[in-house]
Amino acid sequence: MKWYELSERATLEVTKTDKENGLTAKEVALRQKQEGFNELAEGEKQSALLVFLEQFKDFMVLVLLAATLISGLLGEYIDAIAIIAIVVINGFLGFFQERRAEKSLNALKELSAPQVLALRDGKWSKTLSRELVVGDIVKFGSGDRIGADIRLIDAKSLEIEESALTGESVPVPKYTRVLEGNEIPLGDQENMAFMGTLVTRGSGVGVVVGTGMKTAMGQIADLLQNAEAVITPLQRKLEQLGKILIIVALLLTVLVVGIGVLQGHDLYTMFLAGVSLAVAAIPEGLPAIVTVALSLGVQRMIKQKSIVRKLPAVETLGCASVICSDKTGTLTQNKMTVTHLWSGGKTWNLSGTGYDPSGTFSAEGKEVNVSREKPLQQLLLFGLLCNQTTVTKKDKDYVVDGDPTEAALVVAAMKANFTRQNVKGDFKVIEEFPFDSTRKMMSVVIEGKDNKRYVVTKGAPDILLTNSKSIVWENRHQQLSPSGREEVQNAIHSLASQALRTIAVAYRPLESYETITTEQAAEKELVFLGLQGMIDPPRPEVKQAVKECRDAGIKTVMITGDHVITAEAIAKQLGILPKGGRVLEGHTLNTMSQSELEDVVDDVYVYARVSPEHKLKIVKALQAKDHVVAMTGDGVNDAPAIKAADIGIAMGITGTDVAKEASALVLLDDNFATIKSAIKEGRNIYENIRKFIRYLLASNVGEILVMLFAMILALPLPLVPIQILWVNLVTDGLPAMALGLDQPEDDVMKRRPRHPKEGVFARGLGWKVVSRGFLIGIATLAAFIIVYDNNPDNLQYAQTIAFATLVMAQLIHVFDCRSEKSIFDRNPFENLYLVGAVISSILLMLVVIYYPPLQPIFHTMAIAPREWLIILGLASVPTFLLAGSLLTRKKS
Repeated sequence: MKWYELSERATLEVTKTDKENGLTAKEVALRQKQEGFNELAEGEKQSALLVFLEQFKDFMVLVLLAATLISGLLGEYIDAIAIIAIVVINGFLGFFQERRAEKSLNALKELSAPQVLALRDGKWSKTLSRELVVGDIVKFGSGDRIGADIRLIDAKSLEIEESALTGESVPVPKYTRVLEGNEIPLGDQENMAFMGTLVTRGSGVGVVVGTGMKTAMGQIADLLQNAEAVITPLQRKLEQLGKILIIVALLLTVLVVGIGVLQGHDLYTMFLAGVSLAVAAIPEGLPAIVTVALSLGVQRMIKQKSIVRKLPAVETLGCASVICSDKTGTLTQNKMTVTHLWSGGKTWNLSGTGYDPSGTFSAEGKEVNVSREKPLQQLLLFGLLCNQTTVTKKDKDYVVDGDPTEAALVVAAMKANFTRQNVKGDFKVIEEFPFDSTRKMMSVVIEGKDNKRYVVTKGAPDILLTNSKSIVWENRHQQLSPSGREEVQNAIHSLASQALRTIAVAYRPLESYETITTEQAAEKELVFLGLQGMIDPPRPEVKQAVKECRDAGIKTVMITGDHVITAEAIAKQLGILPKGGRVLEGHTLNTMSQSELEDVVDDVYVYARVSPEHKLKIVKALQAKDHVVAMTGDGVNDAPAIKAADIGIAMGITGTDVAKEASALVLLDDNFATIKSAIKEGRNIYENIRKFIRYLLASNVGEILVMLFAMILALPLPLVPIQILWVNLVTDGLPAMALGLDQPEDDVMKRRPRHPKEGVFARGLGWKVVSRGFLIGIATLAAFIIVYDNNPDNLQYAQTIAFATLVMAQLIHVFDCRSEKSIFDRNPFENLYLVGAVISSILLMLVVIYYPPLQPIFHTMAIAPREWLIILGLASVPTFLLAGSLLTRKKS
């Protein structure tokens, strides 16, 4: 179907839809059943069986399986079956870890799915783009992503960037007129909007004519199906670490086997012991555990109202040293309320808060009748007409669909009994020029019932004042003189000094012959009507969040388009602006070179009267001073700064699709306190990863050293291969995973930000791994020697003691890994998952030692109660010896 050749009426007929009411819910359900969901077919997913089999492709595991096969052929059936069982269980654990990570990513995908505004049953409502069907009427504006292929039926200054389809990066102007011609290329179909493209300017309404694989994007869907999985810098570091550890572990294992054979041990036994040791020593589960820790952290962050779109952001969050935050909605409640109005030298106060349209007008302490104040009437009426936002009552609350600033103007008009319904008969909007962050204005052309037409403009007061030629003063028009301009500037200053945001309203009567087709033609020689002053109160939780960030060594910077006095007042109220901190205005920023900004950027805490384009300049200046920058934004023009920042943060409620696409983190509640929580979570995830690296590697060092020292001392094997594999499965797996769920330490937000280039073994982690591992090995060997020397004829009993000591030493050590300082610094019951994992591991160990059918499989014997004193005493040494020395050092 060549939709571009059809008229609006023909399109509506073919798609069987109604322009005024859209489709009914019943019709949508029927069409979804017939057409399927509006989504691109995904590439083939790997089957569960293949994912499971992939767990066994590790070289050392294959060597172990080969050795086990030889073991079986030599008649050692029990050993062979037991080893295979452990390898298979290990495989299942890896499989479930991978599946969990995949589910986390899929849940993330669902949460960040794009939404559209669709007309259904006569009401505009937000819906997931995947639920669109042919015939849906959809509305979109600047910053939105088009959710399906659409035939446009209304377009106001509409421009769409279609590079995803055409490769042409310049936005394409869109119109509604019918096009004629055979096979018009996609890039020239001016009356069509295509799935996946981005609205960069204006607004539009259209009919969905293609969904899913029947869209233009569907034809190139293969390009979207082969995206590679994201590997974070930390995962890359750990992969490199893993390769180094493999080489070290193999060399040590070869050394153990070589010395054992020279000492007269059986070659086959030593080979099997060596392979088992290598499998246990190489932390092949480390990348999987890191992935699971990251995905679990991402899940926790979702509960705290932040969606991570790019996994590396989780690590980078812990390094953030500066947060550049928008003011409106992020630091404040985003419930703008008009409290003051000014026109022609007169000021009115307006009571009421939020979006409830109840309130009274007063002047000089006396209530006034709006109908007797013509300039006030005009100021409210024009604020309502030059507006795209609606405020409707839903249950007991008033719901805003649109911009909060515009909502404040609508509510102020409603308080004077002006609503769109009751002025519809008097005025109609015949042309609209949407708000643009560069112009900082929005304009409409309205026509009254007397056929007179007016341009009505609202926007930044200083811009409107520049574009104005006249002013309403004492109920009449007069030329705008220098003294008149000064009066207006004084009024702006007076309102701003009360921390009010000011919106100016101006208008111009049109001559009958004038035709307005561009904003430039509309927004000139205006009559300045007045100001509406509104306040957006700070969010109550933000002040504490700013303080916590400061304690964590993170500087908070406010960036706003508001007047400098308003910005300064709010920044002081929230504790952002310290004594001696600088405030920089947009016009000053314009005159500064990049290097000049870099010289002062560390002293600036508030940027006022800035445009989104300035944000990129600020980000680069901060990064030049070695800061790790988190930057918030919601508009199309914010996207370059969001993308350039180390952590780009988009608003989930007010944010455009373009901003979300460029971001690494999306705030579901647009709240600054959520950024603080995300940083805390990011720091904790990294610390938890360090904790289980410390635990796994110290345990592995202990396992290798106990065997190596035994060979050097010409002792029998302290552990048999099946015991080594069992330790690797039970004590390394569950507790390591539980460490990934550990709560943050109390001082996690009192530490300086981590340097992004900090190595995994920084802050003494390498020493802790080696020292604890060495002591675990020594303690295990000591337990073996004590029992073996007393009873050299019962090697199996001594091996059981060594096995129990190794397990207990690791399980005690895991609690020490929870703190950077000492085991005594944290309550062990804070992490019940870890307590549960340790108890499970102990119970499994006791089953292997005391359950007769398992004793021949694991080469164990029942341990006498008195021997447990030796086991627990020696197992405690590695942790408590070093913890005690730390305490002694602290006291001295």
